[in-house]
Amino acid sequence: MSTETPSSHSFPEFRNHFAELGDDFFAHVKPQALSKSRMALVNHTLAQDLGFTPEICASERFLEVFSGQAIGPGSRPLAAVYSGHQFGVWAGQLGDGRAILLGDLAHSNPNYPRQELQLKGAGMTPFSRMGDGRAVLRSSIREYLCSEAMCGLGIPTTRALCLASSPQYAMREQPETTAIVTRVAPSFVRFGSFEHWYYNGEHEKLQSLADYCIQHFFPDLLSIANPYYEFLKRVVQQTAELIAHWQAVGFMHGVMNTDNMSILGLTLDYGPFGFMDGFETQKICNHSDTQGRYAFHMQPRIGQWNCHALAQALLPLIDDIDAAQDALSHYVPSFDTHHEKFLRAKFGLKRRQSEDAQLFETWFELLAGSASDYTYCFRALSDLELNQPDFHNSQTYQKLRNQILDRDGFDTWLRHYQNRLSLENSIETERLTSMKQHNPKYVLRNYLAQEAIEAAEKGDFSVAEQLHEVLKNPFDEQTNFERYAALPPDWASHISVSCSS
Repeated sequence: MSTETPSSHSFPEFRNHFAELGDDFFAHVKPQALSKSRMALVNHTLAQDLGFTPEICASERFLEVFSGQAIGPGSRPLAAVYSGHQFGVWAGQLGDGRAILLGDLAHSNPNYPRQELQLKGAGMTPFSRMGDGRAVLRSSIREYLCSEAMCGLGIPTTRALCLASSPQYAMREQPETTAIVTRVAPSFVRFGSFEHWYYNGEHEKLQSLADYCIQHFFPDLLSIANPYYEFLKRVVQQTAELIAHWQAVGFMHGVMNTDNMSILGLTLDYGPFGFMDGFETQKICNHSDTQGRYAFHMQPRIGQWNCHALAQALLPLIDDIDAAQDALSHYVPSFDTHHEKFLRAKFGLKRRQSEDAQLFETWFELLAGSASDYTYCFRALSDLELNQPDFHNSQTYQKLRNQILDRDGFDTWLRHYQNRLSLENSIETERLTSMKQHNPKYVLRNYLAQEAIEAAEKGDFSVAEQLHEVLKNPFDEQTNFERYAALPPDWASHISVSCSS
């Protein structure tokens, strides 16, 4: 393990603000490099934001630092401790079992938030339990692609700077090649980070962690009388908004344990996720979720449950159960407000009307009744020019109608939709343009990710690289990449994802 020298002055300097909390909050660790690593994928847009020039990204030093071979300038690598509820059951101490925090980088632009960089798959830590500290190429590519897809969709998320691959194997359900993904976020503190100190009865450390989060991420709360109440309220609202985003685009996280919930309202820990193909309200994307706890329709409820778990952990600081309940009471109205706003935008509606809820419900019933493709149908609706007298003869109308088994029901719904649009007094072209800005043409379908994985396992990362570029701009037409917007092939329904990564 080499140490960065002052001669590498062009490489951005790390700090580690989280380390200021003290040794009780983490364990000092050294990344363990994979054999014969290569820098397979680099998110150059994010790299530039972080201060990594193309020259640095192409350098041997960049590979060394982000494949675990060397420690970057100023870096203090560590693995954080936390606990959590997993599938609704208290699991006790967990922690970064295969994630190592390198530190954070301050951007030259003061309006750009400080970002922490974390290696996922760089070897064992004291919190690895029975794991090997590695991440397989399959799950690493899925996270690399999906974090950028979510960013392109405007959904709060961690991101991925780069992916280093290796021929080294790890055993999962079968032997798989490994990789290291460099994750990026303002913070990786989780709900479970607070639960850890609460359930261990260490309220001073609980307060230290809360004070750290407020100071660095919610500084406007420092001067109020009960900042812990307001902190909980803010996290509750951000969580509700995040999950409203998920529901609006048909995203399923798959494993919403409290240790996978970000206190900044970010999509955190990409495991058995999935974007909805054929619409099914009770869709389960994680084959390990045998009880359907994290099914699509359950996500809003589980988000609320997780917020209650966080409130329980913060209660010694808030010191007022009524105040804690008040903070939690903001979850449902926040979710409902944002979800309704997102849906109105998807349907091209600006004004709220009492009949909107029924209009939305009937649309989803039509989709569910024929397992119609969620993304495809919403995008097709965004192309349907209803002000044209012969729109029934258009290819777009036929394309959309053919996705619905109940054709008469669809025509009835469409008449109601036209009547509703007549109340908007909006210009048709402006409405359609707006709808296309809220109904993506491209999402990371599981079969697209699988194609990228299979190519990468043969040493070809160009498929992942091109898909990554397409997903950066999911609302654009990108006529050269129409196949990425096509309906999934039949074999896509047989893809299975689990917690194994």
